Amino acid sequence: MKVAIYGQNYKNEALEYLDNLLACLKEYNIEVVIEKQFYNLLNTNKKLSTFSSHDDLDNSFNLMFTIGGDGTFLRAITYVRDLSIPIIGINTGRLGFLATIQKEDIKTAVSALVEKQYTIKERSLLQIKTSTQNEALDDLNFALNEVTVARRNTTSMITVETYLDEEYLTSYWADGLIVSTPTGSTGYSLSCGGPVITPQAKSFVLTPIAPHNLNARPLVIPDETRIKLKIIGREKQALISLDSRITVVDNETEVFIKKAPFTLKILQLHNQTFLKTLRAKLLWGEDKRN
Repeated sequence: MKVAIYGQNYKNEALEYLDNLLACLKEYNIEVVIEKQFYNLLNTNKKLSTFSSHDDLDNSFNLMFTIGGDGTFLRAITYVRDLSIPIIGINTGRLGFLATIQKEDIKTAVSALVEKQYTIKERSLLQIKTSTQNEALDDLNFALNEVTVARRNTTSMITVETYLDEEYLTSYWADGLIVSTPTGSTGYSLSCGGPVITPQAKSFVLTPIAPHNLNARPLVIPDETRIKLKIIGREKQALISLDSRITVVDNETEVFIKKAPFTLKILQLHNQTFLKTLRAKLLWGEDKRN
């Protein structure tokens, strides 16, 4: 077995759990390739192979571990892309909807992986292009959680003209608009009043951010829908974010969003389910009447 390891949480705690993971992998003679910057933070004389970019990975890898929170997990996708390498996350962060292995369960998780006590779940991604050239979107034009358009350097609202399959829907007067996948429905969209969508649902959701037109509500749409947004505002530029990555576009830019032609594979241990994670993270069932 050959695994990659990625992390961007540079706290000593994360490095402690990285050492723990490496020890467990060595016990099973698993080949390890670690992201170069993360490896350089290790206080060790161990000689390990490293990777620095997407081009250093290939289909010979059985999976990738991430060490950190959900943000680290999302950043790891920029390395995996369309290579179909399953990802599993060790949570050293806070919430952990994507990074679901708790720090104290690393040894048990590695044992379960070796014994193939897991399933592979596929998650849809969003793909984006704009009517004006944007170098930041030439290579990394996809997102697992959401694509968001938002105001920049102003307290004024922006207007987001929205079209679904070329049919005009509405114009949102708001701080911005989130286009979320089911995976991202428990993230930014949820904090803005969007619904929770189970990962296997073939849907996207449009969630306005602080809309001034008070009748604007989150809208669930089929994931085959082609979305066009036109950003209009008083400022010359607006923001577009793809998960944690941000770029700037000119006012009146048109943004085209659709389902990406590839999926992300997430490795889920048999003792984990989305509903179990949902109950734990959102404290569902904590009402004493349950």
